[in-house]
Amino acid sequence: MSSEPILALTNVAKSFGGFQVLTDVNFELKPGEILGLVGPNGSGKTSVINLISGVHQPEAGTIRFDGAEIQRLTPHARVKLGINRSFQVPKCFISMSVRENIEVAAHFSGHDADIPAILEDIGLSGMEAAPAASLTANQQKMLDLGRALATGPKLLLVDEIGAGLNPAELTGIADLLKRIAARGISMIVVEHLMEFLNKLTSRVIVLSAGKIIFEGSLGDASHDPEVVTAFFGGAA
Repeated sequence: MSSEPILALTNVAKSFGGFQVLTDVNFELKPGEILGLVGPNGSGKTSVINLISGVHQPEAGTIRFDGAEIQRLTPHARVKLGINRSFQVPKCFISMSVRENIEVAAHFSGHDADIPAILEDIGLSGMEAAPAASLTANQQKMLDLGRALATGPKLLLVDEIGAGLNPAELTGIADLLKRIAARGISMIVVEHLMEFLNKLTSRVIVLSAGKIIFEGSLGDASHDPEVVTAFFGGAA
C-alpha cells in the first residue's frame, strides 16, 4: 500500500456570514488509514467533512485528493473520483427498496457495484425487497453506508455513525469499518463516542473553535491540557 497521502488539506479556511468556522486546517490521510475527527459541538468537524465532500468550498487553502486539487469540484465529481460519505441522520430513499437504494447510488456514480457483497457487508442480505422505511435506525445507517460503498470509494467520510446505537451494534459497526479499511479504503470518522472510536484508530485530530489543537493518539489526547480545556472548560 502506498505511503503517499490520498488526502491532504493545506491551510484550509471557511467562514459563514462573517463567522470563522475553520482556520488554517492542515492534515494528511494515507490509503487505508482510519482517522478520528473529534471536538466539542460547534468545533468545525462537520464543516471539514462538508468541504472534503464538496457541500461547501473553502475560502482559502487547498484540498488535494490522489494528488490533484479538488476544492472547486462539485460533490458529484468528487464521488466519481472516489469520495463519498455517510450521514448522522441517514439519507435513504425511504420509498425505495433496500436494493433500489444501492442500485441508484451505483448507477449515478458509474460504478459496477457488487450488490450481493455490499448487502452481506452491511448485514441486509435477504432484505433486498424491504422498503427502506421499514428498517430500524441501525439498518438505515447500514443502508446509508452501503450506498456509499456502491460508488466504489477510495475515501469514506463517516459522520457519527454510532449515535443512538447499543453496544452490540457499535461493536458490529466497528468491525465492519475495520474490514472496509483493510481493503485499502481510507476513512475519516467523526464521532463523539470515544470508546467506539478507540476500537477503530490510533490517530485522532481534535478541533476546537475551528482550529486543530491536537493530532496524535486518543490516549494522549485525553491527557493534553488544551484538549481537556476544550471539552471540559478546565483541568480534569
